[in-house]
Amino acid sequence: MFDMDHPFFRPLWIRIAVVAVCLGWALVELMGGSPGWAMIFGALGAYAGWSFFVGGTPREDRNEDDNG
Repeated sequence: MFDMDHPFFRPLWIRIAVVAVCLGWALVELMGGSPGWAMIFGALGAYAGWSFFVGGTPREDRNEDDNG
């Protein structure tokens, strides 16, 4: 869905902000009575959080492993 290796996502504060905005907007939608949109933004926030902080390998680590 996103290129998680894009240089835009390299700073930690941007990755945290992306996850926080998605999950925050899911909460806004849930409180506004739109559970469908809340599920979409909640899933997007969960996916981004997992990709950025759990499942992804930072670009620097992959380059070191590839060089030997």
